[in-house]
Amino acid sequence: MAETDDIRKIIEQEQALVFASFDEETAFALGLQLRQRAQKNRLVVNIDIRLWDRPLFYAALPGSTAANAEWARRKINSVRHFQKPSYRLFLETGDQVVPERHGLANADFVFAGGAFPIRLDTGLAIGAVAVSGLPQREDHNLVVAALCEHLGLEAQHLALGGH
Repeated sequence: MAETDDIRKIIEQEQALVFASFDEETAFALGLQLRQRAQKNRLVVNIDIRLWDRPLFYAALPGSTAANAEWARRKINSVRHFQKPSYRLFLETGDQVVPERHGLANADFVFAGGAFPIRLDTGLAIGAVAVSGLPQREDHNLVVAALCEHLGLEAQHLALGGH
């Protein structure tokens, strides 16, 4: 039951990866960490960090496309609406298409890994950080590793197990 294990681990990530505060400087530092990590590993990704009311950081690495930016936007919309990481949404439904019962347009929402809520220690989700360009599990892992590094947490303890 790899999906069940991943869902449990993602819930653990959600509980651990919280901020005492989050502002423009925090977004910039986190964005730079993600960009440097992606550059070092020659990853073709877009990085999008935003509060619900505005974008705070964006980077498109060489080779990335407008499609990556659209995927990141749709993932962030899903995180905002459902208040969960986009990879958890995928694992819980087994599909990237948002179930019709939610009444959400597929052009604006997708359940695909790579977007993670920016949650304060009060429990309030105020935004999201997204990466797009890799297979969805790798997008998710990249975001989680950067959040761990930024928050001074042990990434190996919170990482998803191998598949």
